[in-house]
Amino acid sequence: MQIPDAEAMQAFNRTVVEEFRSNGGKVGGQFEGADLLLLTTTGAKSRQQRLTPLAYLRIDGRLIIIGSYAGADIHPAWVHNLRAYPRAKVELGTTSFDVIAFELPAAERDEIFSRIISVAPGFADYQARTKRVIPIFELQRIR
Repeated sequence: MQIPDAEAMQAFNRTVVEEFRSNGGKVGGQFEGADLLLLTTTGAKSRQQRLTPLAYLRIDGRLIIIGSYAGADIHPAWVHNLRAYPRAKVELGTTSFDVIAFELPAAERDEIFSRIISVAPGFADYQARTKRVIPIFELQRIR
């Protein structure tokens, strides 16, 4: 699959972030009714703060994000950022908090992925589009 155009993605993400923050974490359009969060990571190379809107799932009370990048053959930048700097900030609705991200090991990832696709089958399509294994992260709140 072709890599998404970075400039177009940034513009799209800015619009989603503005709508999210203006409406208490709710957005319309293609994401209407979806569970979205805003993830602020530290750039793996730049060390600059990077803000990304992401879909998330709650599985067994765990906050889960999926590095699908719509099935592109590369990981989204936030995956590289979390691997380099696992501390991040999450905005969920009108609440924000710090987290530590843990990438799920292969066996756990596979078990969780099967549960993800049972409720969000589009992720199976994304995995089928790429040879890379789509990474899954758990975001654990820092108390």
